[in-house]
Amino acid sequence: MWNKNERDGNVDQAKGKVKQAVGDLAGNDKLKAEGKVDETVGKAKTAVGGSQKKVGAAIENLGKVVKR
Repeated sequence: MWNKNERDGNVDQAKGKVKQAVGDLAGNDKLKAEGKVDETVGKAKTAVGGSQKKVGAAIENLGKVVKR
């Protein structure tokens, strides 16, 4: 299951790809650049979300070990 950052990151990546494609078709360099920024921000959010998930799982596992 995705957390908020992963979900938002995936949405931003998709939005960025669409902006880049539309900008390319329309010959709009500004829109293409915005799309690249959105995609990059999305990748960063997705990475942060994945890291949060891994840290949460590690803390949960640690809690199980401590209870033993």
